[in-house]
Amino acid sequence: MANSKRALFLKRRLRVRNKLQKINTGKPRLSVHRSSKNISVQVIDDLQGITLASASTLEKDLGVLGKNNVDAATKIGSAIAERAKKVGVVEVLFDRGGRLFHGKVKALADAAREGGLKF
Repeated sequence: MANSKRALFLKRRLRVRNKLQKINTGKPRLSVHRSSKNISVQVIDDLQGITLASASTLEKDLGVLGKNNVDAATKIGSAIAERAKKVGVVEVLFDRGGRLFHGKVKALADAAREGGLKF
């Protein structure tokens, strides 16, 4: 039986989240959401249930308003690294959701690592 793209995405997302729950040692989670028009990322403290830092292509000051390409993902990755370090977060768990670690998600992760986040 052939699975639809949506079914495979949901299956991957559950697999990633369950794995992160098992290995979570109190580190915040770097959660990536990518739509067809925008990309956003949050540093979430799951123990307290609060968002510590966030960045998105919907912000005007980043200069990538409404874009969803590799360059925009790189800018978002470096912005979230700066904001997370400002809050005092250095180590995070990378939650890619159901997305493959390729293209925009990989560019965002590499820029966040270059900015000083460890995962």
